[in-house]
Amino acid sequence: MSESLVVQGNEGLLDPSRMERAFQGSSVKIPSDKKLKVGIIGGGLAGMITAMDLSEAGHSVEIFEARRFHGGKVGSWIDRDGNHVEMGLHVFFGCYYNLFGIMKRIGAFKNLRLKEHTHTFINNDGVVGELDFRLGGIGAPINGLAAFARTGQLNIGDKLANAVALATSPVVRALFDFDGALQDIRNLDNISFSDWFIGKGGSRGSLDRMWDPIAYALGFMDCDNTSARCMLTIFQLFAVRSEASILRMLEGSPNEFLHKPIVEYLSQRDVTINLNKRVQELIYEKNEEGVPTRMHGFKTSSGPGQPLTEHKYDVVVAAVDVPGAQRLFPSDFRKIPMFDRIYNLEGVPVVTVQLRFNGWVTELSDVVKMRDINGDKSDGRAPGIDNLLYSPDVEFSCFADLALTSPGDYYKPNEGSLMQCVLTPGDKWMPVSTEDIAMETLKQVKRLFPSAKELDCTWWNVVKLGKSLYKEAPNMDVNRPSQTTSLPNLFLAGSYTFQDYIDSMEGATKSGLMCADAILSKTETLQEYKSSQ
Repeated sequence: MSESLVVQGNEGLLDPSRMERAFQGSSVKIPSDKKLKVGIIGGGLAGMITAMDLSEAGHSVEIFEARRFHGGKVGSWIDRDGNHVEMGLHVFFGCYYNLFGIMKRIGAFKNLRLKEHTHTFINNDGVVGELDFRLGGIGAPINGLAAFARTGQLNIGDKLANAVALATSPVVRALFDFDGALQDIRNLDNISFSDWFIGKGGSRGSLDRMWDPIAYALGFMDCDNTSARCMLTIFQLFAVRSEASILRMLEGSPNEFLHKPIVEYLSQRDVTINLNKRVQELIYEKNEEGVPTRMHGFKTSSGPGQPLTEHKYDVVVAAVDVPGAQRLFPSDFRKIPMFDRIYNLEGVPVVTVQLRFNGWVTELSDVVKMRDINGDKSDGRAPGIDNLLYSPDVEFSCFADLALTSPGDYYKPNEGSLMQCVLTPGDKWMPVSTEDIAMETLKQVKRLFPSAKELDCTWWNVVKLGKSLYKEAPNMDVNRPSQTTSLPNLFLAGSYTFQDYIDSMEGATKSGLMCADAILSKTETLQEYKSSQ
């Protein structure tokens, strides 16, 4: 077995005390004479969270972000007409212990809106199916078993096949040996979830009607192309922790309700964040074979044709995503196997569509309420379904009415639903015009909600992201790099780096905390790399 696949102790996937660790910080304090100058490339969650712990400990930190906004793939911005625009639909699972701890530290946990403990599927013609985990206070795994037994999303044959497959999975071992089950699940990275599931007695109907929509929501790929490790990691948590399957969404946009509190925290600790500053060139030493051995910093620019500015640092952190890493590291770094393997990873294309209506799209039963946009419908008072939604019958994997689920920025007086739909896989949509994408999405929304066919779309927006989350396909886990590298003063962060969760906001948070811990543990040995020496 490859060493990089072995779970080295409990990284805290199951441990709720990780929330307290993320809340309190590392507790390390660096003497002033040991302070390091750290340059972080990337202003997404991983980069900013790395900066939080390093600056809190006493290091001097500066962040460089190529985009004009914070947050990376969780970024959002305001367009010229005052509309908040996102790259994706961001949902917070109850097992996001590390991210919740960070949000408590910065005072942003109160910005999460708790949803009903159900996972809701909308099928053609408004037929609703649910995984309803509410069972009068009874928790995992009993509430999960009841949810699958009661769901109308699967027929009886598919339910039985589903039960057989999951009963023979490592998830059962997780009930009494979580770390052992986690290693068993790691060892299933060489097979797709579909192949594993059907091989264990599961049915194609279960995949088509339930697991594919969930897989698309998690990693933007179907079960045929998603590693069994990815899906079973989630099932393992759902089986053991009642809160893991509970969903939350932000009060409004990520920039307002997540990133701004982080930026304020960093500002109070003298962290400088440079937006619209792309790193164009790394500054490093290499040996006689041309292999990089030490970092000195990097050069940035504000755009094509702009002059380069040199920045020297004692420590460099590359907190970027997969395509960012592939652009950042020059060919010299491919002489190092860990960096070369990054090129085996690939990002998934995704398209996010926003559609504003003059009524409430997800109100399925009351036509009068559906059309009523008068009066104060803020703070979740609007009619409809206040939760994340899935569907197996359309080309958007997951969707929600943000005017209802996240009304702080997305509700507008005297206007209705703001449907945010994530089209995955996004490959086929990349060459299609944004208007054609919006109109096709509109048509499919009305197919799911026939009661809303008479409503008008009053505004739309489309965001294409050519490479988003990395493809968690079979045999990809081994290519994920660790946070430490063979260059003693170069570290990595980002949800694609190796940690025991999947590519996600929680994965990014874990990677940032792990990166900061690695640097703090090596502060003494890193003294010899100070740029003044």
